Amino acid sequence: MARSITQLQRANPDMTKRSPNKPAVKRHSASAASSKPVLSKALHSRNAHKQGYDFDALIIAVPELAAFVRPNPYGNASIDFADPHAVKCLNTALLLSEYNIRGWDIPNGYLCPPVPGRVDYLHYIADLLAVNGKVIKGASIRCLDIGTGANGIYPLLGIQSYGWQFVASDIDPVSIDNVDQIAQQNPQISTYLQLRLQQQPEHIFKGIISADERFDVSLCNPPFHSSLAEASAGTLRKVTNLAKSQQKKHGQQSSQLAVSQVKPTLNFGGQKAELWCDGGEQKFLANMIKQSRDYASQVLWFTSLVSKSENLKPCYQLLKQVNAVEVKTIEMTQGNKATRILAWSFLTPALRQQWSTLRR
Repeated sequence: MARSITQLQRANPDMTKRSPNKPAVKRHSASAASSKPVLSKALHSRNAHKQGYDFDALIIAVPELAAFVRPNPYGNASIDFADPHAVKCLNTALLLSEYNIRGWDIPNGYLCPPVPGRVDYLHYIADLLAVNGKVIKGASIRCLDIGTGANGIYPLLGIQSYGWQFVASDIDPVSIDNVDQIAQQNPQISTYLQLRLQQQPEHIFKGIISADERFDVSLCNPPFHSSLAEASAGTLRKVTNLAKSQQKKHGQQSSQLAVSQVKPTLNFGGQKAELWCDGGEQKFLANMIKQSRDYASQVLWFTSLVSKSENLKPCYQLLKQVNAVEVKTIEMTQGNKATRILAWSFLTPALRQQWSTLRR
């Protein structure tokens, strides 16, 4: 492929269900809840979670989850999403049950991502890379995950869902080490995953992409906030809102307990790179776009999540300045949350077609 690429150079959490094929697990609190499916809102058609969570199967995979499961006001099994221990346990069960990922864990103070939303990004990326409407699976696809975090969620899900190869980078050594520990427990993942520490935080691609490397796509979930204070306030506000919701479901005592359980985790020493950076999301995206120009022929599609819709316009303007050939905005809806993927390429349609043909 190296020779052919030279040619290019020149030129909602309350989702629940019960599987009809599996009996109810009566020894846990979910047994009192209705098994009626609650459909998620607008997840990708290939998303395994679009029918909701099968708590019976999840508890079989991770019995510890049973302690966190309770009926919601509609009588469906759910968890307290304001409780970080419950959310982490749910993730562990989802990754084991649905994706055969063993030993997933994160250090205290690091982000615990929602699996349905994260895998949605990957499904839309698969559509972006599809050839003649056919989704490409297997190791011919190489992906670069910028800021993989301690959870390593994108390479883990991408490898297990599509068999793609991943290079995952981060500026935090603890994050890199943690993902490496997870990968070592999953040989099918470690075979397809390379981890790289970015030792110069001001650079996004430099020091990670070598001169002879090519990637079909880069992915990124950029830091959202512009300061530690803003990140702390935003997280506490989110927790408080979740706790208020729990108060309606389970009473005042449950609400107070949820907030008290989360407050100790608001220590962002390890989360700086995950949650905030100087200038916040807009500045990070601007830097990424500017720096992507230097790798125009080495990455077929650059992509990033954009949480704030108001950040799209300055991105469009900047992409025009750096002469991006094609720009796409892919809208996503997860529960009541709307977000989007910004994708851009410096290659013409003819060169993108040639890239796809040579990949086969």
